[in-house]
Amino acid sequence: MQPSTKTLLEDMFLRKKPVKLLMALKIGGPVKYISMLSKETDCTFSHTVKLLENFRQLGLVNFDKMGRVKYIKLTPDGEELANYFENVLRKFSKMVIKSVPVFEKPTPILEKPTQLSEKAKLLKPIPIVQKLIVKK
Repeated sequence: MQPSTKTLLEDMFLRKKPVKLLMALKIGGPVKYISMLSKETDCTFSHTVKLLENFRQLGLVNFDKMGRVKYIKLTPDGEELANYFENVLRKFSKMVIKSVPVFEKPTPILEKPTQLSEKAKLLKPIPIVQKLIVKK
C-alpha cells in the first residue's frame, strides 16, 4: 500500500513525534498529563518527557504539578505554533503528488575501458592517474 500524500510530505518536512505531541496538546482539552500524551502520540513515556522538557525550555508549554500528576498546558506561544502547524498539515492534506521523482542512473566516466568520455576529457586528470586509466 502506497502512503498518502499527506504522510509523504510530513515525513519529508517534519519530525512526526514533536508535531504529533504539539497537536495532541492543542486538540482535546486545555490540560493533559504525560502518560495520556504518550499514548496519543504513540511515543514512549521517557521520549514524551524529553520532548515536553524541550517544549518547556522553548516556552511552548507550562507544567502544573498537582499531587503526583504533572499536567501540561500550552502557553500562548505554544498555541500560536500549534495553529501554524495545523495550517501546514491541512495544506499537506490538500496537496496531490503528481509523480515521485525518479533519479537518473549516473553515466559512467569511461564508456570503454581504454577510451575517455567527453566529460572525462574536460576534467584535467593528474598525469599519473591518466596513465593508469588510459594505457597506450
